[in-house]
Amino acid sequence: MAPPVPADAAVETAAPAAVAAAAPNGMARKDVPSAAPPISVVSKQTVRPVGASAAVVGDLRLSVSDMPMLSCHYIQKGLFFPAPGVSTASLASSLAAALSRALGVFPVLAGRLVTLDDDSIVIRCGGGDDAAVEFRHAAAPGLSLGDFLVPGADVPTSLTNALFPMDRTVSYGGHARPLASFQLTVLGDGAVFVGFVANHAVVDGTSFWHFFNTWAAMCRGAPVRDPDFRRNFFGDSAAVLRFPGRAGPAVTFDADAPLRERILHFSAAAILELKATANGRKRTGQDQDDSSEVNGKVTHDARAQGSGSCREISSFQSLCAHIWRAVTRARRQLAADTATTFRMAVNCRHRLRPAISPLYFGNAIQSVATTATVAELASSDLGWAAAKLNATVAAHDDGAIRRAAADWEAAPRCFPLGNPDGAALTMGSSPRFPMYDGNDFGWGRALAVRSGRANKFDGKMSAFPGQAGDGSVDVEVCLAPDTMACLLRDEAFLQYVSSSPAL
Repeated sequence: MAPPVPADAAVETAAPAAVAAAAPNGMARKDVPSAAPPISVVSKQTVRPVGASAAVVGDLRLSVSDMPMLSCHYIQKGLFFPAPGVSTASLASSLAAALSRALGVFPVLAGRLVTLDDDSIVIRCGGGDDAAVEFRHAAAPGLSLGDFLVPGADVPTSLTNALFPMDRTVSYGGHARPLASFQLTVLGDGAVFVGFVANHAVVDGTSFWHFFNTWAAMCRGAPVRDPDFRRNFFGDSAAVLRFPGRAGPAVTFDADAPLRERILHFSAAAILELKATANGRKRTGQDQDDSSEVNGKVTHDARAQGSGSCREISSFQSLCAHIWRAVTRARRQLAADTATTFRMAVNCRHRLRPAISPLYFGNAIQSVATTATVAELASSDLGWAAAKLNATVAAHDDGAIRRAAADWEAAPRCFPLGNPDGAALTMGSSPRFPMYDGNDFGWGRALAVRSGRANKFDGKMSAFPGQAGDGSVDVEVCLAPDTMACLLRDEAFLQYVSSSPAL
């Protein structure tokens, strides 16, 4: 039986879709409904933490990795599930009750940002009316799963964007708005989408999916892992990021530039083939054994300890090199001597000495960039490009992390997300994040991951694990329309792309 919604959860019913239309005489006509949106919010609930230890957590000062994210949009990601087989009312009630308990483990997400007199910014997760999040129930009776998951086609962003609340909210806005928001969308065929939106100055991808896993575990009655709220990722830094008039920053890219977005599926076999090619060998049984090793952020440590030619290029680095070369070819306007950049976020938790907890809550990431000219990428093979990415990631050790933090402290600034010169690629997310394995709400395995339009620009990519959990990877690719058209005609690139078995 689904647990009840907390007694202090206030429900606000959304306005009905039908509105008055103007009659010929100028009087209002109440009998003519407007065109209803494909996805409409049916109700909203204010959900507060149950059993929260907010007083124990206290104020959490933003770290040198949190503050640069204040100019980023809130993270927007969620999961499609098959029809749960329970009533919508029971489903919404169960999710809201589990969310309340999950917030008790993560009271920080029910807090707000506060700028102190010395211009430092903290996450205040104390009690009071502000210690809450919003949970929305939305309905899309005219849509089915097939409208969203269309093989061999662009992502229908006009639909997926409506799956998420707090659209285009900048993270600095967490001073006045909730740090997290949630939406359950029920489709006409019974399938559901569970969306989670979180302030990027409060969480990175690791913490984001840790909370998502906790929410799902609470829903099905499974044990959870408590987050580590110690601020031991440069939490003692005195550096502050000042905003004149405390008006806050804007995003650092053109959020309205035209884009095409597509999910490209790379099978485990294709990725292993790329890895073998990058390492200059034929595929072996050892490659097959390593099929789950797909992420350059958390390298397979035994081999990563090597140096020079002895250090093996990872599967994920090989895949990234393949994409880097292909997108650069597709950007036909770039001159041969143009410097291109491939940027990715590196998880620093295990790279510091001493390491910090893998359950550290907050941003514990830094961005690393690899550069090469258009001519170099065109004239060199996959192994050359992959080796450059490999060297960049391997070099980001404890010393490099501390130097990057010191550089930021000397000149505090927001992270310049975007592609100002038209020659950059940015890889976000990770195929090692537990998007499928950890997010069973009691209805079975999710069918697909999707994201909103937050932080998307020409060259932004996000890597997701394949739905089957077999080492395959889905890459969400956002490109200028002409670049995407060229990429989808590139046979050398497409030979490694296949249809996802989940679709």
